Amino acid sequence: MSGTVSASMAAAARPLAAFAVPDDASLALGDVSSERRVEVDFRYAPSQYQTAFCFPDDHHKSLVNERGSLLYDFPSDQFASIDQFGTVLEFTLAGMDRDTVRRQWIESPSIPIVHTLIERPTVSFELIAFATDRPGEGRVDNVLLEVRATQNAVQVAPRLNVQCSCTCELAAGESPNPVLTRADKKPWIYCMAASPRKDEAVLWARTGGYELYLEHLSPSPGQPARYLFRIPQDSMKTIDSAFDPDALLSSARRFWQSWKPFGGPVQFELSGANKDFLIGCARNIQQARESKEGRLVFQVGPTVYRGLWIVDGNFLLEAARYLGYEREADDGLRSEWNRQAPTGQIIAGGGGEHWKDTAIAMFTLVRACELKDDWSMLREFRDQVALGVRFLMQLRDEARRGNSTNGRYGLIAPGFPDGGIAGVHSEFSNTLWVLAGLRAVMRCNENLKLPELDIAASFYRELRASFDEAAKKEMVADPRGFSYLPILMRDDPDWKLPNPWQRPRPQTAQWPVSHAIFPGSVFAKDDPIARGHIALMQACTAEDVPTETGWLRHESLWTYNAPFVAQVYLWAGLRDGAERTFTGFLNHASPLLAWREEQPLQQASVSQFWGDMPHNWASAECVRYLRHRLVLEDEDRLRLLDGLLPSELTQRKAFSLASTPTRFGRVSLAVEPMGKQGWQVTFRREGSRVPRVVELAADLLAGRTPRLEGAAYRLTDGRLLIEPEKTAWKLSWS
Repeated sequence: MSGTVSASMAAAARPLAAFAVPDDASLALGDVSSERRVEVDFRYAPSQYQTAFCFPDDHHKSLVNERGSLLYDFPSDQFASIDQFGTVLEFTLAGMDRDTVRRQWIESPSIPIVHTLIERPTVSFELIAFATDRPGEGRVDNVLLEVRATQNAVQVAPRLNVQCSCTCELAAGESPNPVLTRADKKPWIYCMAASPRKDEAVLWARTGGYELYLEHLSPSPGQPARYLFRIPQDSMKTIDSAFDPDALLSSARRFWQSWKPFGGPVQFELSGANKDFLIGCARNIQQARESKEGRLVFQVGPTVYRGLWIVDGNFLLEAARYLGYEREADDGLRSEWNRQAPTGQIIAGGGGEHWKDTAIAMFTLVRACELKDDWSMLREFRDQVALGVRFLMQLRDEARRGNSTNGRYGLIAPGFPDGGIAGVHSEFSNTLWVLAGLRAVMRCNENLKLPELDIAASFYRELRASFDEAAKKEMVADPRGFSYLPILMRDDPDWKLPNPWQRPRPQTAQWPVSHAIFPGSVFAKDDPIARGHIALMQACTAEDVPTETGWLRHESLWTYNAPFVAQVYLWAGLRDGAERTFTGFLNHASPLLAWREEQPLQQASVSQFWGDMPHNWASAECVRYLRHRLVLEDEDRLRLLDGLLPSELTQRKAFSLASTPTRFGRVSLAVEPMGKQGWQVTFRREGSRVPRVVELAADLLAGRTPRLEGAAYRLTDGRLLIEPEKTAWKLSWS
């Protein structure tokens, strides 16, 4: 639609001489690469990371870092440093402190029992961190320390390093096990050994905390020494003092072995890294979730972003529905709309000038109704949606009466771009998301015909015309040979900051452009804005992903920006680039299947780590891409297996997706090897809305003639187009 409106944008673009093009700049104007499988081997994993080992919906967000230390008491201020834990418990041995972490792992993607193997010259020790919730005890964090001699029997004594600002002491009493207390005198850390000798425990104060030395034992190569540390999370409960770590471990394993990553009728059957990440991300999302004010909130993470963010929530809730969490996602959606003020504005973690949140909540509501195939919730919230639209119109009108650049263009008032640009600016991010939200409401109301929502269509047309005119004038001709739409207007003072190091990069905060393209469907595939955005993302790619797109602008990356872009590539038909970018995203995860928000590039000497971990917008994007590479809704087109590379079929591994919700009803798709070289695709759709097109890439057939049972087909421009009215068919080739 917008391709015809904005066809002159590229010609109108002018250079913006506010940034320096790096000497090593390069650009691939087509796909990112020819088909080349990149293995998932964590080659770009962060050197610092943390992992949640708590239960789903657990109020106690227990974390362990890459060295096996437990992390507690993170400040409630969202702008706290990522390392600002008030309490850190480090488990080691007395002696020369020559600890080398050899490996850290979880027992499986669905069992977050965290093992850390540490070596010293004469011994190795393994830390096993896990949560329990036994009757009478409540929630307890547990660390089992097992020490093994590498050759002969040796003497070892555990040491617990306690980093904290409180007063600690060893409790008096009859128990043979040392118990550490804090200022309130309540038991805090229980330290247990197989043959406890409390009189050997020594507590020393040190700068910033304490050192607790425990009794010595004599492990041999065949007989490890075992110590158990128990940290109760419910202070009113009584801890079992019996030393039985195997029973505790078994109870934790039983819980996770019975845990299910999918809900309702939804099922994914994948293999390899994709399977591991899908299950791990489903677990990450559930572990970060929490009940607040009687409703589930899909929180972004356990520390910095332990709260509700509307834009993150849009993608978390869509991923939740893809995983089958229907009731929980409904709860999360109502939590978002509970944030609406009397003015109509929805305000959450992004703050007041994050105007886009009001429109994003509309987009989330429409998408929920599409996937449920039930529009009752939109009917229920129609007055609130209309109030939100009027609030956004008022923002536009007030801006028009002022002298801001946004106002002169007739756009949403200057606001907070986010994603790498702080403060209030003349910018496009809020207008882009408002267009996506209005368009979603307008399109669905063409069928619903709710008079309260007619206002969305008229406002969309007005705002779209203003945006197209503004975009023509604000497009930038990049010296690397393409034109793109920057988030900040040309006259924004940040482009001319005295120190070039502090200026935005061309790719900074481009995330709303990605989202307006997909899933927002604001632009056609030939629109200069979509084409320019793709070229810009290709131009800033390193370590297989777009870089310097977020808050850390130098030698760094915003990890889950990569799947934003990968899905834009997928939507645009750039399958090879999509898959390589997504695999690059996986390779920037920790080996325990979680992401930090932003991190340095591998060779960086100037950057830092930033944001929460596990960051569950990243987990949601992983789930969304794995679903979209198999079933992608592109407006009224249903695209099947669009992310699948032909080379993947040589692995001869079956995969399937059952009852995934789409705007066309629930879709099931099974892909199975047939004979020596053939394949069979079984399709079923349950829903009343018929897609205009059902298609898949013909190159998957490797030049073989397909056989289709239950529907007719035709080959057009490298696509296999299948009769869309048919709800069940079987495709085979051999």
